[in-house]
Amino acid sequence: MKSSRLVSILLLLQTRGRMTAAQLAEELEVSVRTVYRDVDALSAAGVPLYGDAGHAGGYRLLDGYRTRLTGLTTEEAEALFLAGAPGPAAELGLGSVLAAAQLKVRAALPPELRAHADRISGRFHLDAPGWYADAERAPFLPAVADAVWNSRVLDVLYRRWAEPTDVERRLEPYGLVLKAGRWYVVAGPGPRTFRVDQILRLAPAGEEFTRPDDFDLAAYWTAYQRDFHDRLYHGEALVRVAPGVKPVRAVDSRTDDDGWTLARVPIESVEHAHGEFLRLGADIEVLQPPELRARIARTVAELAGRYGSLPETGGD
Repeated sequence: MKSSRLVSILLLLQTRGRMTAAQLAEELEVSVRTVYRDVDALSAAGVPLYGDAGHAGGYRLLDGYRTRLTGLTTEEAEALFLAGAPGPAAELGLGSVLAAAQLKVRAALPPELRAHADRISGRFHLDAPGWYADAERAPFLPAVADAVWNSRVLDVLYRRWAEPTDVERRLEPYGLVLKAGRWYVVAGPGPRTFRVDQILRLAPAGEEFTRPDDFDLAAYWTAYQRDFHDRLYHGEALVRVAPGVKPVRAVDSRTDDDGWTLARVPIESVEHAHGEFLRLGADIEVLQPPELRARIARTVAELAGRYGSLPETGGD
């Protein structure tokens, strides 16, 4: 929609400064000719927008010009307040800053969009951590966030799983990621991923680093998760599950004539799968691998022997 695109051009120039027609066209996914027409429309509407010719040229707004957020659509206003994430902001020491920013944005919205924003805030609340996961304390999170923002090197004492467990590490923190209620810092050289709650001691190294220009935090994290799962689930189990039970992480499945689902499921190890599958009780039967089936059979036999026969119930 043209009106939405015009507002996008204004906000891009307001936040990024000078931009060429080609840069605007790429950002908005339109042709350069369309950008020319939109710029003419903005100028005709009285927006103080200027174009400079030459290699270093481009479009820019008159210094000091600001636009109010009246161009937000209903969906954009709702999404903005839904993505507030007050919990993570507070953990980063930005809780009051986020509240102040939301207050300013709300004041800039027209009445009808303000009502929609209030409605979404009152009806949806995001709580990412699982029910049975205790909140991980990360006392050094604000310091790590400050180092990320200011490109400062950190010397840390880090606790890992392998021996020796406590190791000294020199980190060049590129970015922070919040996953399932747990904070991770992606740091060079490498880069590598570290859990912030496993940092035992932290001290600024007194120097700055240069963050690679081509580093994309979101792309790195997507690749990291994919590699993590590929390394984690290096085995496979063949199982049957009862009707109404959905096989977790099934890579191939089909339904038998009796309504049970035959599925192949990636597993981390026999030990891990043993505990995971036992949670489903009688709603699952493990067919392969033989060692997993045998281990579950032994556990079931031990439980049967421990509990004995069921007590008789009934009337007189």
